[in-house]
Amino acid sequence: MLKSAEIRRQAAQRLRELFRSARGWEESADVRIGSQTADLLLKFKLGEQEPTLVVEVCSLGQPREIRAAVTRLGEIRKELPGAHPVAAAVYISPASARILKANNLGFVDLSGNCYLAFDQVLIEKEGKRNVRPSSRPLRSLFAPRATRVVRVLLADPARAWRLEELGKAADVSLGHSHNVVKRLEELAWVERDDHQRIRLTKAADLLEAWCESYSYRENEILSYVVPERLTRKFLTELARAAAAEGRRYAFTLNAGLSLVAPTLRIPAVHCYLEGDPAPVAAALGARRATEADGTLHLLAPYDPGVFHGLLEKGGLKVVCLPQLYADLARYERRGAEQAQHLRREAMGY
Repeated sequence: MLKSAEIRRQAAQRLRELFRSARGWEESADVRIGSQTADLLLKFKLGEQEPTLVVEVCSLGQPREIRAAVTRLGEIRKELPGAHPVAAAVYISPASARILKANNLGFVDLSGNCYLAFDQVLIEKEGKRNVRPSSRPLRSLFAPRATRVVRVLLADPARAWRLEELGKAADVSLGHSHNVVKRLEELAWVERDDHQRIRLTKAADLLEAWCESYSYRENEILSYVVPERLTRKFLTELARAAAAEGRRYAFTLNAGLSLVAPTLRIPAVHCYLEGDPAPVAAALGARRATEADGTLHLLAPYDPGVFHGLLEKGGLKVVCLPQLYADLARYERRGAEQAQHLRREAMGY
């Protein structure tokens, strides 16, 4: 993890690059402003304007740290009303960006994202991925078994859980569920009520963080060509073949979304399937193919948690909405666009 001083140095360089036409550039570190200390104070001339940027360095850029930065920058803005507060980090996630924009604060990160809006200036660049995605703090939160707890919370975001209930629903030990919840509390994504029940408070932040750490390709994928068109009838046949073998299954990606949003065409079928796929594929008359040529893709689940909270649409099973969203988010064929459609139309957060 980069130290704050290095983030500060690189953030200043990034801002100089964004304001190439600026003159009279001045930088001051650790400047006392009222009761707060600004990590970096930048002054420069831009045309007839003489902006002052106050930069707060956030080592992780995660929502809890960003919320603390919002408070500090708010205090600085009261003491120095003409200044423009900016948060800086290695990576500002979409969730953190929303928090900063909602509080009329700018940001710049070392991954290429930024939002600066003041006077006659509007610079906005988003969609860049974290240049250091392996940072330890969130890795354990999205390990396979830990993700079971995350999925349970996201599948029923309004529910208040006792720790024992949460562990049982996620099929993990009490100690494991405690560790996951503790980490979520540190990030301010869950909180406890007066009866110590656990409530998810930042579902959108948790969902986005999961998607940044996960790809549907973590599952083993076996691809096939099938002798018929990919219609609702074919999905029914696949479900029957899985049931005949006593296997759990759940549709995802385009096939899952087609059942949630019935007007969608099905260019390929992706289905989680428990156990050896060979008997099910044989029952469908499918033959092995490369992924590029295949129209049926059977996914061996990276963890059994993918079968939690299955939806049933017309007698067919679909992964829960958070799992469907997470799978779509990194899918190469318009997945991100379809994920956002699903979120707007069906998820509520």
